[in-house]
Amino acid sequence: MDIMVEEKINGMKQLTSVLLLLMVVTLLHGQVKPLPKLKVSSNGRYFTQAGQPFFWLGDTGWLLFIKLTREEAVQYLDQRKQQGFNVIQVMVLHDVRKAVNVYGDSALINQDVARPAVTKGSEAGDPLQYDFWDHVDYIIDQAAQRGIYMALVPVWGTNVKNGWVKEAAAKRYATFLGNRYKSKPNIIWLNGGDIPGSDSIKVWKQIGNTLRATDKNHLITFHPRGRTTSSRWFHNESWLDFNMFQSGHRNYAQDTSKGETHYGEDNWKYINEDYAKRPIKPTFDGEPSYEGIPQGLHDTTNVYWNDNDVRRYAYWSVLAGGAGFTYGHNAVIQFYRAGDADRAYGARKFWQSAMADPGAQQMKYIKELLLPKPYFERVPDQSLVQDNGERYNRIIASRGNSYAFLYTYTGRSFKVVMGKIKGTQVRAYWFNPKDGTTQSIGTITNTGIQEFNPPGEQAAGNDWLLILESE
Repeated sequence: MDIMVEEKINGMKQLTSVLLLLMVVTLLHGQVKPLPKLKVSSNGRYFTQAGQPFFWLGDTGWLLFIKLTREEAVQYLDQRKQQGFNVIQVMVLHDVRKAVNVYGDSALINQDVARPAVTKGSEAGDPLQYDFWDHVDYIIDQAAQRGIYMALVPVWGTNVKNGWVKEAAAKRYATFLGNRYKSKPNIIWLNGGDIPGSDSIKVWKQIGNTLRATDKNHLITFHPRGRTTSSRWFHNESWLDFNMFQSGHRNYAQDTSKGETHYGEDNWKYINEDYAKRPIKPTFDGEPSYEGIPQGLHDTTNVYWNDNDVRRYAYWSVLAGGAGFTYGHNAVIQFYRAGDADRAYGARKFWQSAMADPGAQQMKYIKELLLPKPYFERVPDQSLVQDNGERYNRIIASRGNSYAFLYTYTGRSFKVVMGKIKGTQVRAYWFNPKDGTTQSIGTITNTGIQEFNPPGEQAAGNDWLLILESE
């Protein structure tokens, strides 16, 4: 064979191999990473992922589908993944009258939820046919590649309250959603949306029942109004897999609404309320006070909630028996940016810089604290504490068979009733929720009453968690 011809053939073979390799890499890069189906644990208290513990660490990116471009959405997901978040709570339809995304694509035809605006041919990848729902799909798939679940609110509660979504239209819309997303690996359904379940309850039941009928693959709950829990209306509904409460944004003095059960900032009381119900279902705080938002929301002259408050809500509710926790930041929920005409709740930062605020950086430490321990055996146990305390001085206690956690928000000294976990001796540590570090206290006899005094002076925000481990 002619040497030049042979070289050409070999070159073509090498080029073909390279092209095939590039095609494989491209295909692999474009694949949605398969995520295990989320389930409720066998004891009914927690979530599992492929049989392993799954601690719900959520972020409220409510307007993600509306406000962000594809590139910005990837930036947001990358940073939240790096910070340890594994669930993003997002509205599909925030306002049916203005359901238009950043590209100018409308979600609906004539503002009718029964008529989603789906463009034929868009599935072929033609950028000119890229519509609102393709944008939602793209972000959901990008989240899946990063191991993040998307907790979708089909339609925000205000739309239903104002009469813009009737029962028949809700059924058609929920059927569309269930069929479109039942095969996505990373979907969770949040029915409702900042509304009491008693307001238009037939619509909410219709959405819940329709989602369950069309999508049997994913968990469903209800996101309620502030200072309420889903269990008050829907605990026994067959479509409700777990409970979610919104402890809300009011401080103790502001929680004065008539005709309601008042817990103020004591979000652990919602856990107690749900924990006592049967059948047993997981519960957690799906919307506590946001970092960087005024206390009470609407008066920007009020004190703003900060990272200290966020940590308190997290540790109080989780150690009381919560199956997870959802964080939020005022600027991030609305993706506030330069040039925005609306600035809700006195946001003081743009969303990109707000994502690095202290509370967002600190949330991962509670997940890292819990998951290495025997997770499913953990129960709340206030009998560990001799002097429980009130309001900010409350000590919240939780334990497994061979470990215990006790959290103080003010760093006050407290007395522990020993002998609740195994062993004649226990090792004791102080865990710092601000940075995830530990300080050894030493080995202590596991009998009688022992007093523990955290580092530093007693003050709101000098929070510490006592770890006791069986020798």
